[in-house]
Amino acid sequence: MPRTQLQDSGARKGAGILESRLTRLSRETFARDVWARTAALTRDASDFSDVFSPAAVDELISRRGLRTPFLRVAKDGSTLPPSSFTAPAGVGATVADQLDDTALWRAFADGATLVLQALHRTWEPVADLVSALSTELGHPVQANAYVTPPQNRGFDAHYDVHDVFVLQIEGAKRWVIHEPVLPDPLRDQPWTDHRAAVADRAAHGTPHLDTMLRPGDVLYLPRGWLHSAQAQGEVSVHLTLGVHVWTRYALAEELTRAALAALGDDPSMRRSLPLGTKGTGETGETNQPRGADSSYGDGGLDLDLVRERLLAALAEADPAPLFHRTRRSQARPAPLGPVAQLTALNGLVTSSPVRLRKALEPRLEGTRLFTRVGHLDFPAPDLVPVARLLDGRVRTAGDLGLALAGRLLRAGVLVPADR
Repeated sequence: MPRTQLQDSGARKGAGILESRLTRLSRETFARDVWARTAALTRDASDFSDVFSPAAVDELISRRGLRTPFLRVAKDGSTLPPSSFTAPAGVGATVADQLDDTALWRAFADGATLVLQALHRTWEPVADLVSALSTELGHPVQANAYVTPPQNRGFDAHYDVHDVFVLQIEGAKRWVIHEPVLPDPLRDQPWTDHRAAVADRAAHGTPHLDTMLRPGDVLYLPRGWLHSAQAQGEVSVHLTLGVHVWTRYALAEELTRAALAALGDDPSMRRSLPLGTKGTGETGETNQPRGADSSYGDGGLDLDLVRERLLAALAEADPAPLFHRTRRSQARPAPLGPVAQLTALNGLVTSSPVRLRKALEPRLEGTRLFTRVGHLDFPAPDLVPVARLLDGRVRTAGDLGLALAGRLLRAGVLVPADR
C-alpha cells in the first residue's frame, strides 16, 4: 500500500490573508523571502477596526463573563497571580475564577497590561481571521490581545517559540527587535532557558529594528527573535497572531510514535528484561548469534537487537495518519448552533441548502472521511457526493440524497446554509 503524502492545505486553498491584510506580499513571495527568515514590518497594512477595538476589550472584560485562563495581567516583566483579579460573580456564578472588572480596572490604572488570551475562541471577527490565516499557512494559529496603559510595558525582552504577526489596533507602541540567541527554538526551549543571553543581547546588542507601530501596521517575527515593547502617550491595543509552526522535529516525533506503535505489536519487544539486568551500555555475553533475541541472556541489555528493530520500524512507519490526527486536534471546527442544527435536521427537504462545516480539516481516505469531529465510513454509492462536498460549496439535500444529508447533519459535518 502506498504511503500517505503529507499535504499543505494552505498551498491547496490560498486564502489570501497575507496579501490582503497582513503583508501586501503574495503567499509565494512571503514564503520565499520572509517566512522563518527575518523580521518584517508593513506600514498601513490594513484597517483592523472590523476585527478588534478598545470597545471589544471593554465588552469582553465587563460583559462576557470571561474566566481564567482567558486573561493574564502583567506589569514590568512580572505576571500577577490570578487571585488578584478574579472573584465570584454572585448568585448562580459563585466559582471564584471569573474576571473581576473592578480589580482589573485598578491594576490597569496602576500600569498593568491586560492580556486577553485565546481570542479565536471568544471574539468572532478574530476567530474568522485566525481560521483563514491558518488555512493559508498550513500551520495552527491562535490570537491574544495586549492592552497596555500609556508609558508602560508588560514584559521584558524575550522570544517566543512560535512565529507572530503583531497587528497594531489602537495607540502607538515602540518595539525593539534583536536577532535570536537561539535560532528556531522548539516548543520546549523557552527563552527562560537562555535568560542571561537574552538579557545581554537586549542590553548590549545593536537592534535589528527599533520602530513605532501605529494603527494598521503589522510586524512579523519568526520564532526566536527577541522583542520588547512599550506603549507611548496613550493606551495601546495590539493583536498577536501566534503561528505554532510544524517543524521537521515535530515530524520526527510523529515518525517515532508510529514506529513505537509498531514495536508494541512485536511480542519479543514486549518481553521483560531478565533479572539482574546490567546498566545501559553493558551487554552480557551469550551463546546466541548477533541480532538474536538475547533478552533472556546473562543479565545484559541487547541494545543491538533493540536498535535493529527500531530502525526497521522507522523505515516502515508512515507518520502521516498521526500527523493529520495531531493537526486536526490543534484547532476547532467552525461554531455550530444546536438549535439551528436541529431545526435544519427536522425540516430537511430536497431543496434545503447545506454546506460542509468550515474548518473541519476533512480528508477522504478510501471509504472513510476524517474530520475534526470524528470519522465516518461510507458505502461506495455515497463516496461521489461526499467527495463533492469537500469543495465547500452550497448544495441541496437533494443533491446528496436525503438520507446522506441527514446523517451528515446529525454528525455535525454538514450545516444549514444560505443561498
